[in-house]
Amino acid sequence: MQTTYRLNTDELTENFIDILKRSYPDKEIEITVQEMEDETEYLMKSEVNRQHLFEAIEEVRQGKVGHIMTMEELEKFEI
Repeated sequence: MQTTYRLNTDELTENFIDILKRSYPDKEIEITVQEMEDETEYLMKSEVNRQHLFEAIEEVRQGKVGHIMTMEELEKFEI
């Protein structure tokens, strides 16, 4: 079984350890710590993504429901 916990270091408490112990009783577990990149910052790195986000925000402001993209349109975005 694999579980991902995403939390701020301020939320690390003895209670969290107790939850881990109850979730995996008498088991060997592996804990990996990774600093999370801000999702907005990540998405704004690319000019193409940034423009797409601004256009989507404007569409929401105008009350447009959304846009179904073709595969060709999707492939234009940098990942």
